[in-house]
Amino acid sequence: MAQAIAVEAGPSDAAVVRRTLRKVDWRLMPLMFVTYMLNFMDKTILSSASVFGLIDDTHLVDQQYSWVSSIFYFGYFFWEYPTNILITRVPVAKYLAANTVFWGAVVALTAACVNYGGLLAVRFLLGVAEATITPAFMFITTTWYTRDEIPFRTGIWFAGNSIGGLVASLLAYGVGHIEHPLHPWMWMFIILGVATFLWSFALFAFLPDSISNAKFLTPEEREIMTNRIIISGTGSTEKTTWRWDQTVECLIDPKTWHVFALAILTQIPNGGTQNFGNLVIKSFGFTSLQSTLINIPSSVISAATISLTGFLAGRYRQLNCILIVAVVALSVTGSAIIYARSHHVPKGAQLFGYFLLATGPSILPLVMSLVQANYKGVTKKMTMTAMMFIAYCAGNIAGPQFFKASEAPHYQTAFKAILICYIISAGLAISLRVYLQFANTRRDREEGINGSAGASGVVAGGKIADVVETVQNVSLQPEDYDDVTDWKTVGFRYRL
Repeated sequence: MAQAIAVEAGPSDAAVVRRTLRKVDWRLMPLMFVTYMLNFMDKTILSSASVFGLIDDTHLVDQQYSWVSSIFYFGYFFWEYPTNILITRVPVAKYLAANTVFWGAVVALTAACVNYGGLLAVRFLLGVAEATITPAFMFITTTWYTRDEIPFRTGIWFAGNSIGGLVASLLAYGVGHIEHPLHPWMWMFIILGVATFLWSFALFAFLPDSISNAKFLTPEEREIMTNRIIISGTGSTEKTTWRWDQTVECLIDPKTWHVFALAILTQIPNGGTQNFGNLVIKSFGFTSLQSTLINIPSSVISAATISLTGFLAGRYRQLNCILIVAVVALSVTGSAIIYARSHHVPKGAQLFGYFLLATGPSILPLVMSLVQANYKGVTKKMTMTAMMFIAYCAGNIAGPQFFKASEAPHYQTAFKAILICYIISAGLAISLRVYLQFANTRRDREEGINGSAGASGVVAGGKIADVVETVQNVSLQPEDYDDVTDWKTVGFRYRL
Protein backbone atom coordinates (compact mmCIF):
# COMPACT_ATOMS: atom_id res chain seq x y z
CA MET A 1 0.00 0.00 0.00
CA ALA A 2 1.25 3.47 -0.81
CA GLN A 3 2.14 5.78 2.00
CA ALA A 4 2.37 9.56 2.00
CA ILE A 5 5.83 10.97 2.66
CA ALA A 6 7.36 14.39 3.01
CA VAL A 7 11.07 13.85 2.76
CA GLU A 8 13.05 16.96 3.61
CA ALA A 9 15.84 17.92 1.26
CA GLY A 10 19.09 19.35 2.52
CA PRO A 11 19.64 23.11 2.20
CA SER A 12 21.99 22.68 -0.73
CA ASP A 13 19.56 20.35 -2.53
CA ALA A 14 16.67 22.77 -2.11
CA ALA A 15 18.84 25.66 -3.28
CA VAL A 16 19.78 23.78 -6.45
CA VAL A 17 16.13 23.08 -7.23
CA ARG A 18 15.10 26.70 -6.64
CA ARG A 19 18.00 28.00 -8.73
CA THR A 20 17.10 25.65 -11.57
CA LEU A 21 13.45 26.71 -11.44
CA ARG A 22 14.48 30.37 -11.63
CA LYS A 23 16.58 29.67 -14.72
CA VAL A 24 13.61 27.98 -16.37
CA ASP A 25 11.26 30.83 -15.42
CA TRP A 26 13.57 33.48 -16.82
CA ARG A 27 13.91 31.56 -20.08
CA LEU A 28 10.29 30.47 -20.68
CA MET A 29 8.07 33.14 -19.13
CA PRO A 30 9.31 36.20 -21.11
CA LEU A 31 9.12 34.28 -24.39
CA MET A 32 5.62 33.03 -23.67
CA PHE A 33 4.40 36.36 -22.28
CA VAL A 34 5.52 38.39 -25.32
CA THR A 35 4.17 35.78 -27.74
CA TYR A 36 0.80 35.80 -26.01
CA MET A 37 0.81 39.60 -25.98
CA LEU A 38 1.29 39.63 -29.76
CA ASN A 39 -1.31 36.88 -30.07
CA PHE A 40 -3.93 39.05 -28.40
CA MET A 41 -2.92 42.29 -30.16
CA ASP A 42 -3.02 40.73 -33.62
CA LYS A 43 -6.40 39.18 -32.94
CA THR A 44 -8.12 42.17 -31.34
CA ILE A 45 -6.64 45.12 -33.22
CA LEU A 46 -9.70 44.63 -35.43
CA SER A 47 -11.74 46.37 -32.72
CA SER A 48 -9.53 49.49 -32.87
CA ALA A 49 -9.39 49.32 -36.67
CA SER A 50 -13.20 49.34 -36.75
CA VAL A 51 -13.33 52.90 -35.39
CA PHE A 52 -10.47 54.13 -37.60
CA GLY A 53 -11.96 53.55 -41.02
CA LEU A 54 -11.82 49.80 -41.65
CA ILE A 55 -15.61 49.41 -41.85
CA ASP A 56 -16.03 52.26 -44.34
CA ASP A 57 -12.92 51.46 -46.41
CA THR A 58 -13.91 47.82 -46.91
CA HIS A 59 -17.61 48.69 -47.42
CA LEU A 60 -19.00 46.52 -44.60
CA VAL A 61 -22.75 46.67 -44.04
CA ASP A 62 -25.33 45.11 -41.70
CA GLN A 63 -23.85 42.06 -39.88
CA GLN A 64 -20.75 41.80 -42.07
CA TYR A 65 -18.44 43.21 -39.39
CA SER A 66 -19.81 40.63 -36.95
CA TRP A 67 -18.95 37.87 -39.43
CA VAL A 68 -15.47 39.28 -39.95
CA SER A 69 -15.08 38.97 -36.17
CA SER A 70 -16.51 35.45 -36.06
CA ILE A 71 -14.70 33.94 -39.06
CA PHE A 72 -11.42 33.99 -37.14
CA TYR A 73 -12.80 31.27 -34.90
CA PHE A 74 -13.88 29.10 -37.81
CA GLY A 75 -10.22 28.95 -38.80
CA TYR A 76 -9.27 28.30 -35.19
CA PHE A 77 -11.87 25.53 -34.98
CA PHE A 78 -10.70 23.96 -38.26
CA TRP A 79 -7.08 23.60 -37.12
CA GLU A 80 -7.54 22.99 -33.37
CA TYR A 81 -7.63 19.19 -33.19
CA PRO A 82 -4.95 18.56 -35.85
CA THR A 83 -2.58 20.98 -34.16
CA ASN A 84 -3.05 19.31 -30.76
CA ILE A 85 -1.94 16.01 -32.30
CA LEU A 86 1.03 17.70 -33.99
CA ILE A 87 2.14 19.41 -30.77
CA THR A 88 2.83 16.02 -29.16
CA ARG A 89 4.58 14.58 -32.23
CA VAL A 90 6.90 17.34 -33.52
CA PRO A 91 9.50 19.59 -31.81
CA VAL A 92 7.06 22.00 -30.22
CA ALA A 93 9.31 25.10 -30.19
CA LYS A 94 10.26 24.78 -33.86
CA TYR A 95 6.62 24.21 -34.74
CA LEU A 96 5.64 27.37 -32.84
CA ALA A 97 8.34 29.42 -34.55
CA ALA A 98 7.30 28.28 -38.04
CA ASN A 99 3.67 28.93 -37.17
CA THR A 100 4.54 32.45 -35.99
CA VAL A 101 6.18 33.29 -39.35
CA PHE A 102 2.90 32.43 -41.10
CA TRP A 103 0.86 34.25 -38.46
CA GLY A 104 2.84 37.50 -38.82
CA ALA A 105 2.55 37.44 -42.60
CA VAL A 106 -1.24 37.02 -42.42
CA VAL A 107 -1.61 39.97 -40.03
CA ALA A 108 0.44 42.27 -42.29
CA LEU A 109 -1.57 41.21 -45.36
CA THR A 110 -4.79 42.34 -43.67
CA ALA A 111 -3.76 45.91 -44.53
CA ALA A 112 -4.20 45.06 -48.23
CA CYS A 113 -7.86 44.06 -47.88
CA VAL A 114 -10.32 46.24 -49.78
CA ASN A 115 -13.57 44.31 -49.37
CA TYR A 116 -15.60 41.92 -47.24
CA GLY A 117 -14.32 38.77 -48.98
CA GLY A 118 -10.69 39.71 -48.48
CA LEU A 119 -11.24 40.32 -44.77
CA LEU A 120 -13.00 36.98 -44.38
CA ALA A 121 -10.08 35.17 -46.03
CA VAL A 122 -7.29 36.71 -43.93
CA ARG A 123 -9.24 36.43 -40.66
CA PHE A 124 -9.90 32.74 -41.33
CA LEU A 125 -6.17 32.17 -41.98
CA LEU A 126 -5.29 34.12 -38.85
CA GLY A 127 -7.51 31.74 -36.87
CA VAL A 128 -5.61 28.79 -38.36
CA ALA A 129 -2.30 30.42 -37.43
CA GLU A 130 -3.23 31.26 -33.85
CA ALA A 131 -4.93 27.93 -33.08
CA THR A 132 -1.54 26.48 -32.12
CA ILE A 133 -0.41 29.11 -29.60
CA THR A 134 -2.50 28.43 -26.50
CA PRO A 135 -2.55 24.59 -26.62
CA ALA A 136 1.20 24.61 -27.25
CA PHE A 137 1.70 26.87 -24.24
CA MET A 138 -0.48 24.62 -22.08
CA PHE A 139 1.62 21.64 -23.24
CA ILE A 140 4.87 23.49 -22.46
CA THR A 141 3.61 24.57 -19.02
CA THR A 142 2.69 21.02 -18.00
CA THR A 143 6.00 19.78 -19.43
CA TRP A 144 8.08 22.05 -17.19
CA TYR A 145 6.05 22.84 -14.06
CA THR A 146 4.43 21.07 -11.10
CA ARG A 147 0.72 21.07 -10.34
CA ASP A 148 1.15 23.79 -7.69
CA GLU A 149 3.13 25.96 -10.09
CA ILE A 150 0.89 25.63 -13.16
CA PRO A 151 -1.88 28.13 -12.23
CA PHE A 152 0.50 31.01 -11.47
CA ARG A 153 2.71 30.38 -14.52
CA THR A 154 -0.36 30.13 -16.72
CA GLY A 155 -1.53 33.42 -15.25
CA ILE A 156 1.81 35.05 -16.08
CA TRP A 157 1.82 34.20 -19.78
CA PHE A 158 -1.94 34.62 -20.14
CA ALA A 159 -1.62 38.13 -18.68
CA GLY A 160 0.11 38.93 -21.97
CA ASN A 161 -3.46 39.09 -23.30
CA SER A 162 -4.32 42.09 -21.18
CA ILE A 163 -0.99 43.85 -21.52
CA GLY A 164 -1.39 43.27 -25.25
CA GLY A 165 -4.68 45.11 -25.03
CA LEU A 166 -2.94 48.01 -23.31
CA VAL A 167 -0.12 48.17 -25.90
CA ALA A 168 -2.63 47.81 -28.75
CA SER A 169 -4.60 50.75 -27.37
CA LEU A 170 -1.48 52.93 -27.19
CA LEU A 171 -0.49 51.84 -30.69
CA ALA A 172 -3.96 52.60 -32.02
CA TYR A 173 -3.94 56.01 -30.33
CA GLY A 174 -0.57 56.90 -31.86
CA VAL A 175 -1.26 55.51 -35.30
CA GLY A 176 -4.75 57.02 -35.23
CA HIS A 177 -3.19 60.43 -35.87
CA ILE A 178 -1.61 59.28 -39.15
CA GLU A 179 -3.57 60.32 -42.23
CA HIS A 180 -1.14 59.75 -45.12
CA PRO A 181 -0.15 57.85 -47.17
CA LEU A 182 -2.10 54.92 -45.67
CA HIS A 183 -5.13 54.98 -43.43
CA PRO A 184 -4.54 54.42 -39.67
CA TRP A 185 -6.11 50.95 -39.58
CA MET A 186 -3.72 49.75 -42.30
CA TRP A 187 -0.68 50.88 -40.32
CA MET A 188 -1.98 48.98 -37.28
CA PHE A 189 -1.93 45.68 -39.15
CA ILE A 190 1.39 46.35 -40.91
CA ILE A 191 3.23 47.26 -37.69
CA LEU A 192 1.89 44.30 -35.73
CA GLY A 193 2.42 41.85 -38.60
CA VAL A 194 6.08 42.80 -39.01
CA ALA A 195 6.67 42.68 -35.23
CA THR A 196 5.14 39.17 -35.04
CA PHE A 197 7.21 37.96 -38.00
CA LEU A 198 10.44 39.17 -36.39
CA TRP A 199 9.50 37.65 -33.03
CA SER A 200 9.39 34.18 -34.61
CA PHE A 201 13.19 34.24 -34.82
CA ALA A 202 13.43 34.77 -31.04
CA LEU A 203 11.23 31.71 -30.49
CA PHE A 204 13.37 29.64 -32.85
CA ALA A 205 16.59 30.68 -31.11
CA PHE A 206 15.64 30.59 -27.44
CA LEU A 207 12.59 28.38 -26.80
CA PRO A 208 13.56 24.74 -26.06
CA ASP A 209 11.56 21.87 -27.54
CA SER A 210 11.74 19.78 -24.37
CA ILE A 211 13.58 19.38 -21.09
CA SER A 212 16.01 16.84 -22.53
CA ASN A 213 17.32 19.22 -25.21
CA ALA A 214 17.28 22.45 -23.14
CA LYS A 215 20.87 23.56 -23.72
CA PHE A 216 20.63 26.42 -21.22
CA LEU A 217 20.45 23.79 -18.41
CA THR A 218 23.20 21.48 -17.23
CA PRO A 219 22.61 17.68 -17.38
CA GLU A 220 21.98 17.70 -13.62
CA GLU A 221 19.45 20.52 -13.94
CA ARG A 222 17.64 18.74 -16.77
CA GLU A 223 17.33 15.64 -14.58
CA ILE A 224 15.99 17.76 -11.71
CA MET A 225 13.31 19.33 -13.91
CA THR A 226 12.26 15.94 -15.32
CA ASN A 227 12.01 14.32 -11.90
CA ARG A 228 10.02 17.24 -10.47
CA ILE A 229 7.33 16.64 -13.10
CA ILE A 230 7.25 12.92 -12.32
CA ILE A 231 6.92 13.58 -8.57
CA SER A 232 4.70 16.68 -8.41
CA GLY A 233 3.51 17.34 -11.96
CA THR A 234 1.29 15.50 -14.42
CA GLY A 235 3.96 13.21 -15.82
CA SER A 236 6.60 13.29 -18.53
CA THR A 237 5.54 14.44 -22.00
CA GLU A 238 8.56 13.05 -23.85
CA LYS A 239 8.67 9.86 -25.92
CA THR A 240 4.92 9.37 -25.83
CA THR A 241 2.54 8.28 -28.57
CA TRP A 242 -1.08 9.19 -29.31
CA ARG A 243 -3.30 6.68 -27.51
CA TRP A 244 -6.93 6.36 -28.51
CA ASP A 245 -7.88 4.66 -25.23
CA GLN A 246 -6.97 7.91 -23.49
CA THR A 247 -9.13 9.85 -25.96
CA VAL A 248 -12.11 7.64 -25.07
CA GLU A 249 -11.42 8.08 -21.36
CA CYS A 250 -11.41 11.85 -21.82
CA LEU A 251 -14.79 11.73 -23.57
CA ILE A 252 -16.47 9.74 -20.79
CA ASP A 253 -14.95 11.77 -17.96
CA PRO A 254 -17.66 13.98 -16.34
CA LYS A 255 -15.24 16.81 -15.63
CA THR A 256 -14.56 17.05 -19.38
CA TRP A 257 -18.10 18.20 -20.10
CA HIS A 258 -18.13 20.65 -17.21
CA VAL A 259 -15.00 22.30 -18.64
CA PHE A 260 -16.41 22.17 -22.18
CA ALA A 261 -19.61 23.96 -21.13
CA LEU A 262 -17.69 26.51 -19.05
CA ALA A 263 -15.50 27.34 -22.04
CA ILE A 264 -18.48 27.96 -24.33
CA LEU A 265 -20.45 30.04 -21.85
CA THR A 266 -17.56 32.27 -20.77
CA GLN A 267 -16.36 32.85 -24.33
CA ILE A 268 -19.69 34.04 -25.73
CA PRO A 269 -19.25 37.28 -23.70
CA ASN A 270 -15.56 37.41 -24.60
CA GLY A 271 -16.19 37.09 -28.33
CA GLY A 272 -18.59 39.99 -28.30
CA THR A 273 -16.82 42.47 -26.02
CA GLN A 274 -13.41 41.71 -27.56
CA ASN A 275 -14.51 42.78 -31.03
CA PHE A 276 -17.09 45.39 -30.12
CA GLY A 277 -15.32 46.93 -27.12
CA ASN A 278 -14.33 50.15 -28.83
CA LEU A 279 -17.78 50.53 -30.42
CA VAL A 280 -19.42 50.04 -27.02
CA ILE A 281 -17.17 52.67 -25.43
CA LYS A 282 -17.96 55.09 -28.25
CA SER A 283 -21.63 54.50 -27.54
CA PHE A 284 -21.05 55.84 -24.01
CA GLY A 285 -20.35 59.20 -25.69
CA PHE A 286 -16.58 59.09 -26.23
CA THR A 287 -14.62 59.74 -29.44
CA SER A 288 -12.62 57.12 -31.38
CA LEU A 289 -9.32 58.29 -29.91
CA GLN A 290 -10.79 58.44 -26.39
CA SER A 291 -12.13 54.89 -26.76
CA THR A 292 -8.59 53.58 -27.35
CA LEU A 293 -7.31 55.33 -24.21
CA ILE A 294 -10.19 54.07 -22.06
CA ASN A 295 -9.19 50.51 -22.97
CA ILE A 296 -5.87 51.06 -21.16
CA PRO A 297 -7.25 50.95 -17.57
CA SER A 298 -9.53 48.13 -18.72
CA SER A 299 -6.44 46.15 -19.79
CA VAL A 300 -4.68 46.90 -16.49
CA ILE A 301 -7.69 45.63 -14.54
CA SER A 302 -7.77 42.47 -16.64
CA ALA A 303 -4.02 41.81 -16.23
CA ALA A 304 -4.18 42.38 -12.47
CA THR A 305 -7.17 40.03 -12.10
CA ILE A 306 -5.47 37.30 -14.15
CA SER A 307 -2.24 37.55 -12.14
CA LEU A 308 -3.96 37.66 -8.75
CA THR A 309 -6.34 34.78 -9.42
CA GLY A 310 -3.51 32.72 -10.94
CA PHE A 311 -1.37 33.27 -7.84
CA LEU A 312 -4.22 32.37 -5.47
CA ALA A 313 -5.19 29.25 -7.48
CA GLY A 314 -1.58 28.05 -7.34
CA ARG A 315 -1.21 28.80 -3.63
CA TYR A 316 -4.47 27.18 -2.50
CA ARG A 317 -5.44 23.85 -4.04
CA GLN A 318 -9.15 24.14 -3.20
CA LEU A 319 -9.77 27.68 -4.45
CA ASN A 320 -9.88 27.46 -8.24
CA CYS A 321 -13.63 27.00 -8.77
CA ILE A 322 -14.41 29.53 -6.04
CA LEU A 323 -12.26 32.09 -7.85
CA ILE A 324 -14.22 31.45 -11.05
CA VAL A 325 -17.47 32.15 -9.21
CA ALA A 326 -16.02 35.36 -7.70
CA VAL A 327 -14.90 36.68 -11.09
CA VAL A 328 -18.24 35.74 -12.65
CA ALA A 329 -20.02 37.76 -9.94
CA LEU A 330 -18.06 40.88 -10.94
CA SER A 331 -18.79 40.28 -14.62
CA VAL A 332 -22.50 39.74 -13.95
CA THR A 333 -22.63 43.08 -12.13
CA GLY A 334 -20.87 44.85 -14.98
CA SER A 335 -23.05 43.40 -17.71
CA ALA A 336 -26.20 44.17 -15.70
CA ILE A 337 -25.20 47.84 -15.40
CA ILE A 338 -24.57 48.15 -19.15
CA TYR A 339 -27.75 46.23 -19.98
CA ALA A 340 -29.74 48.72 -17.89
CA ARG A 341 -28.28 51.81 -19.60
CA SER A 342 -31.33 52.29 -21.79
CA HIS A 343 -32.93 53.48 -18.54
CA HIS A 344 -30.64 56.53 -18.44
CA VAL A 345 -27.74 55.10 -16.44
CA PRO A 346 -25.06 57.83 -16.01
CA LYS A 347 -22.00 57.66 -18.26
CA GLY A 348 -19.71 57.11 -15.25
CA ALA A 349 -21.76 54.12 -14.10
CA GLN A 350 -21.70 52.63 -17.60
CA LEU A 351 -17.93 52.97 -17.69
CA PHE A 352 -17.68 51.36 -14.25
CA GLY A 353 -19.74 48.44 -15.56
CA TYR A 354 -17.37 48.10 -18.53
CA PHE A 355 -14.38 47.98 -16.17
CA LEU A 356 -16.08 45.24 -14.13
CA LEU A 357 -16.53 43.28 -17.36
CA ALA A 358 -12.75 43.54 -17.84
CA THR A 359 -12.31 40.91 -15.11
CA GLY A 360 -14.05 38.30 -17.31
CA PRO A 361 -10.94 37.23 -19.30
CA SER A 362 -9.39 35.85 -16.10
CA ILE A 363 -11.92 32.99 -16.11
CA LEU A 364 -10.32 31.18 -19.06
CA PRO A 365 -6.82 30.82 -17.51
CA LEU A 366 -8.46 29.47 -14.34
CA VAL A 367 -10.30 26.87 -16.43
CA MET A 368 -7.09 26.12 -18.32
CA SER A 369 -5.26 25.60 -15.01
CA LEU A 370 -7.89 23.05 -13.97
CA VAL A 371 -7.26 21.16 -17.21
CA GLN A 372 -3.48 21.30 -16.91
CA ALA A 373 -3.40 20.21 -13.26
CA ASN A 374 -6.28 17.70 -13.25
CA TYR A 375 -5.67 15.73 -16.45
CA LYS A 376 -2.87 13.17 -16.52
CA GLY A 377 -1.87 11.24 -19.63
CA VAL A 378 -0.54 13.17 -22.64
CA THR A 379 -3.29 12.12 -25.06
CA LYS A 380 -6.08 12.61 -22.54
CA LYS A 381 -4.76 16.05 -21.65
CA MET A 382 -4.34 17.16 -25.26
CA THR A 383 -7.77 15.79 -26.21
CA MET A 384 -9.30 17.86 -23.41
CA THR A 385 -7.27 20.87 -24.55
CA ALA A 386 -8.59 20.47 -28.10
CA MET A 387 -12.17 20.11 -26.85
CA MET A 388 -11.84 23.15 -24.64
CA PHE A 389 -10.64 25.29 -27.52
CA ILE A 390 -13.30 23.92 -29.85
CA ALA A 391 -15.76 25.18 -27.23
CA TYR A 392 -13.75 28.41 -27.06
CA CYS A 393 -14.23 28.82 -30.82
CA ALA A 394 -17.95 28.08 -30.64
CA GLY A 395 -18.41 30.72 -27.94
CA ASN A 396 -16.37 33.34 -29.76
CA ILE A 397 -18.17 32.63 -33.05
CA ALA A 398 -21.54 33.08 -31.37
CA GLY A 399 -20.61 36.12 -29.26
CA PRO A 400 -20.37 38.79 -31.99
CA GLN A 401 -23.65 37.63 -33.52
CA PHE A 402 -25.55 38.88 -30.46
CA PHE A 403 -24.33 42.40 -31.25
CA LYS A 404 -27.00 43.25 -33.80
CA ALA A 405 -26.36 46.28 -36.00
CA SER A 406 -30.04 47.20 -35.72
CA GLU A 407 -29.66 47.56 -31.92
CA ALA A 408 -26.62 49.86 -31.96
CA PRO A 409 -25.51 51.60 -29.84
CA HIS A 410 -27.12 49.88 -26.84
CA TYR A 411 -26.91 46.26 -28.05
CA GLN A 412 -29.58 45.07 -25.60
CA THR A 413 -29.66 41.48 -26.89
CA ALA A 414 -25.88 41.16 -26.54
CA PHE A 415 -25.69 42.27 -22.93
CA LYS A 416 -28.71 40.20 -21.99
CA ALA A 417 -26.96 37.13 -23.46
CA ILE A 418 -23.72 38.01 -21.63
CA LEU A 419 -25.62 38.26 -18.35
CA ILE A 420 -27.30 34.87 -18.82
CA CYS A 421 -24.08 33.12 -19.88
CA TYR A 422 -22.17 34.32 -16.84
CA ILE A 423 -24.94 33.30 -14.42
CA ILE A 424 -25.02 29.75 -15.84
CA SER A 425 -21.19 29.65 -15.70
CA ALA A 426 -21.27 30.28 -11.96
CA GLY A 427 -23.59 27.29 -11.49
CA LEU A 428 -21.30 25.09 -13.60
CA ALA A 429 -18.23 26.09 -11.57
CA ILE A 430 -20.02 25.12 -8.35
CA SER A 431 -21.16 21.83 -9.90
CA LEU A 432 -17.61 21.04 -11.06
CA ARG A 433 -16.21 21.67 -7.59
CA VAL A 434 -18.81 19.38 -6.02
CA TYR A 435 -17.97 16.62 -8.52
CA LEU A 436 -14.19 16.90 -8.01
CA GLN A 437 -14.61 16.85 -4.22
CA PHE A 438 -16.81 13.76 -4.53
CA ALA A 439 -14.22 12.06 -6.79
CA ASN A 440 -11.41 12.78 -4.32
CA THR A 441 -13.40 11.41 -1.37
CA ARG A 442 -14.37 8.28 -3.31
CA ARG A 443 -10.78 7.61 -4.35
CA ASP A 444 -9.50 8.05 -0.80
CA ARG A 445 -12.02 5.43 0.30
CA GLU A 446 -11.37 2.97 -2.53
CA GLU A 447 -7.57 3.26 -2.50
CA GLY A 448 -7.22 3.28 1.27
CA ILE A 449 -4.84 6.27 1.28
CA ASN A 450 -5.08 10.02 1.49
CA GLY A 451 -3.86 11.15 -1.91
CA SER A 452 -2.56 14.58 -2.78
CA ALA A 453 -3.71 17.34 -5.15
CA GLY A 454 -0.10 18.52 -5.33
CA ALA A 455 1.59 15.24 -6.24
CA SER A 456 1.68 13.10 -9.35
CA GLY A 457 0.36 10.12 -7.42
CA VAL A 458 2.22 7.06 -6.17
CA VAL A 459 5.89 7.00 -7.21
CA ALA A 460 9.16 5.43 -6.06
CA GLY A 461 7.74 2.01 -5.34
CA GLY A 462 4.74 3.08 -3.28
CA LYS A 463 5.21 6.63 -1.98
CA ILE A 464 3.42 9.90 -2.50
CA ALA A 465 6.00 12.65 -2.56
CA ASP A 466 4.29 15.99 -2.05
CA VAL A 467 7.28 18.27 -1.57
CA VAL A 468 8.93 19.58 -4.72
CA GLU A 469 12.33 19.80 -3.00
CA THR A 470 12.32 16.03 -2.39
CA VAL A 471 13.22 15.58 -6.04
CA GLN A 472 16.83 14.64 -5.23
CA ASN A 473 15.86 12.37 -2.32
CA VAL A 474 13.30 10.11 -4.00
CA SER A 475 14.49 7.13 -6.01
CA LEU A 476 12.19 6.94 -9.04
CA GLN A 477 11.40 3.66 -10.79
CA PRO A 478 11.16 3.10 -14.59
CA GLU A 479 7.38 2.69 -14.37
CA ASP A 480 7.08 6.20 -12.89
CA TYR A 481 7.88 7.59 -16.33
CA ASP A 482 4.98 5.73 -18.00
CA ASP A 483 2.24 7.70 -19.75
CA VAL A 484 -0.83 6.94 -17.59
CA THR A 485 -4.02 8.90 -16.96
CA ASP A 486 -5.36 10.46 -13.76
CA TRP A 487 -8.00 7.71 -13.52
CA LYS A 488 -5.31 5.03 -13.46
CA THR A 489 -2.85 6.74 -11.11
CA VAL A 490 -3.15 5.71 -7.46
CA GLY A 491 -2.89 8.69 -5.11
CA PHE A 492 -3.73 11.32 -7.73
CA ARG A 493 -6.26 13.83 -6.39
CA TYR A 494 -7.95 16.75 -8.13
CA ARG A 495 -7.47 20.44 -7.48
CA LEU A 496 -10.77 22.15 -6.74
